[in-house]
Amino acid sequence: MPKLLITQATGYRYRGSLEPYKLKKRKLVGAVIPYLAALAPQDWKITLVDDATEEIDFNADVDVAAITIRTVTSLRGYEIADKFRARGVTVIMGGPHATFYSDEVAEHADAVCIGEAEEIFPKMLEDAAGGRLKKFYRRDTPANLAGMPTPRWDLLDSSKYVFYRPYVIQYSRGCPFICNFCAERRLNGDYGYRYRPVAEVAEDIKKCGSKHIFFAASQFAGDVDHAMELMEALIPLKVRWSTLFSAHYCLDEKFMDLAQRSGLLHVNMGIESINQNTLNKMSKGFNKTAEYSHMIGNLTGRDISYSLNFVFGTDADDETVFDATLQLLRDLKAQTAYLIFWSLFAAHRFTSNSRRKAALSTRRTWRGGRDCHAISSRCVFLRTSWSGASRRSGMTSTRMDRRCGACRYLTSSRTSRAGTCTSCRERSSTTSTR
Repeated sequence: MPKLLITQATGYRYRGSLEPYKLKKRKLVGAVIPYLAALAPQDWKITLVDDATEEIDFNADVDVAAITIRTVTSLRGYEIADKFRARGVTVIMGGPHATFYSDEVAEHADAVCIGEAEEIFPKMLEDAAGGRLKKFYRRDTPANLAGMPTPRWDLLDSSKYVFYRPYVIQYSRGCPFICNFCAERRLNGDYGYRYRPVAEVAEDIKKCGSKHIFFAASQFAGDVDHAMELMEALIPLKVRWSTLFSAHYCLDEKFMDLAQRSGLLHVNMGIESINQNTLNKMSKGFNKTAEYSHMIGNLTGRDISYSLNFVFGTDADDETVFDATLQLLRDLKAQTAYLIFWSLFAAHRFTSNSRRKAALSTRRTWRGGRDCHAISSRCVFLRTSWSGASRRSGMTSTRMDRRCGACRYLTSSRTSRAGTCTSCRERSSTTSTR
């Protein structure tokens, strides 16, 4: 019986550091590696290892190591792959970064999965067992989301998760919209918006045994009628669930009433910008800045928590956008916001020559590990508190990361009084001693 190890690479803790980012326990039971285990042929002995919470045994008796990576975790993924290959273990790699940068990933893998894994991943394992593995396996047709196997949650180490642990359930893929800053559609093959049969989603929820569910798809409401059919099915299951969907769906009173009745606990939404001109240039003009207050009111009035995403760095932005965005958050008494600085990927659609030229340098940037391989990433987290005196005074307390004054990299506790990060201080110290 051939032996397979499947792992999801973590990232590195800091820029310029090869220390893996580790967690004592996860707060969310992911679907990626247990679903890959479900896709594997039944005659394989499978071991799942979460690189963020467990130590990988590079001397393990395995025939194939399958590693899934995102851009932020790709360098750590390469490190894992190189160690296994040094022992003669066959390495298969896949995931978003493998789809967008397959040639780079191929330098560290015996085979690369490009696109969705259904049918492709089991074929790769069969070829590996038969000694006929190819370098690239590409899916050129949309995966059928009906009849998907139930993730092998039984192979996970339950002690590595906190007591309250929502399970990730797959419901849909893709998005009906084509926002030019987003790589979602390209990741899933530009096949538009697809979803699973409601009965199969409900069955997965029953099998996971949890009353706390997270639908991880980036667009839960891409087909409103089907989403409402699913929400109707959630009511008798008595679950609390969270998801992501576009902010303008909050204006649909019927949709929101059903979401509340079905147990919606939290929704993450892409506001993206406070500037309507910026939204229009993003191809996201269906977001109307004049409606933001109404959207938030429809959530808070139903006791549904929310978080908002903002994207900075488009050609339409200027330096005034930062203070104006913070003021809007204060005015809305927003609960949580993620302020994201646009990093370029090969899959992005660009609206100017400057962005096309900048995209050419991203491979060099990623390979150097500067911007995309540290867990702190390029996202500022902001949480507002509206209780007690702060609510009465109209003031908000915020927690925000700062930028290093030398390299402009986003930092938090690592920033000194002088405003520089640990890496820059260490580099400066090394230079001065030479």
